[in-house]
Amino acid sequence: MSFDAPPFGTMPFTAPESYLGTVRDAGEPDADSLCFAFQQTLLLVADGAAGAQLPAHEHLARLGAEPLRRLYLGTLGERACYAFEFPVDTPVPQDMAWKGLRALYAKLDDSLFALAGRALQYVDWDRTHQFCGRCGTPTRQREHERARECPECKLIAYPRIAPAVMCLVRRGREILLARSPHFLPGMYSALAGFVEPGESLEQCLAREVLEETGIRIANARYFASQPWPFPHSLMIAFVADYAGGEITPAPDEIEDAQWFALDALPKLPNRISIARRLIDGVMAEMTAAFRQE
Repeated sequence: MSFDAPPFGTMPFTAPESYLGTVRDAGEPDADSLCFAFQQTLLLVADGAAGAQLPAHEHLARLGAEPLRRLYLGTLGERACYAFEFPVDTPVPQDMAWKGLRALYAKLDDSLFALAGRALQYVDWDRTHQFCGRCGTPTRQREHERARECPECKLIAYPRIAPAVMCLVRRGREILLARSPHFLPGMYSALAGFVEPGESLEQCLAREVLEETGIRIANARYFASQPWPFPHSLMIAFVADYAGGEITPAPDEIEDAQWFALDALPKLPNRISIARRLIDGVMAEMTAAFRQE
């Protein structure tokens, strides 16, 4: 397989250019700071006329609880950004609510939604790396990078990122879609799987498609990537051409897989996911090419 120039547009899920990440704490938040407050995986938002909004730092005092941790994230423009974690039993005033990030898609500004995903992953990493995984000693934050270090054995733990590939296979005027048993009823999506140790993206792509459906692919092209904070993945999407094989769904992973014509697609994933954008992008490219024939 080879990587060609990406034929599609870029994804809107990268951090904005004005965002500057750093581990040097800027001190206590002020009235202009952006505060991402979490209760486990739920983000605190305030209900406003314009929809969900981040609460100001002064509003966090209304929760009546001290945060378990506070992490300085960097700046967005000239505004300092912080992540907080509060205890699971922390109540909220009537004009605020704890909500999952999926439910906040399109309700928060794109830049804030992207940073909320980053903040959630940092909070989860910091919570789960308070002690050394090798000797059990309490760890400490490194001064010049986003990492926790054991003062005894010097083991360094960086925020975890799990790369996963996604592939939409084309065959003539059809695309290959499959459904997992845990999908919503009737929903199909592109194939995906996590990269294994010692494996390249290309090798993972071919292996996952073959293992899950019995289909061989060729001419893989990069589409786009998307940070996916559920909990700490990086989704890397490709489109590839059919090279042979008959559909044989893996019984422990795939409930069904089929070739679908562009004008007879099943229920597709939500637009929050790169899977839907991949399918929409491939459909648009294929439709435009067929019209020129």
